[in-house]
Amino acid sequence: MKAVVQRVARAAVTPGGAIGAGLCVLLGIAAGDGEDDAVRLARKVARLRIFANDAGKFDRSLVETGGAALVVSQFTLIADAAKGNRPSFSAAARPELAEPLVDRFVAALRDLGVPVETGVFGARMSLELVNDGPVTILLD
Repeated sequence: MKAVVQRVARAAVTPGGAIGAGLCVLLGIAAGDGEDDAVRLARKVARLRIFANDAGKFDRSLVETGGAALVVSQFTLIADAAKGNRPSFSAAARPELAEPLVDRFVAALRDLGVPVETGVFGARMSLELVNDGPVTILLD
């Protein structure tokens, strides 16, 4: 499981939802990932200290700031482009396995008190965001 986490001033996905200040999370599910992985990664995202405190240092989390998360499923994060020019997506989880894990990730964030909006699983989506910082972190 991989996540690209971007601190945003606002973000929106069509079809799907929109948020104000918080985190845009692009989430890739790999074959072999499970519920424990989804919960662990959601906790990491919610508690990742990438928001500034009063002194300007990264010392506050999404939970502490009361920000929201926009979660967008993105199987292309699991791509392997080591050979040739065409990426392979064979390591990505099949949709029937990936969708419940995306839902579990979202539920785990909500259990931590994070307001969450999402894209539509499997849809072709358009994502707009205003990156704040910019701050972008890759988690796996």
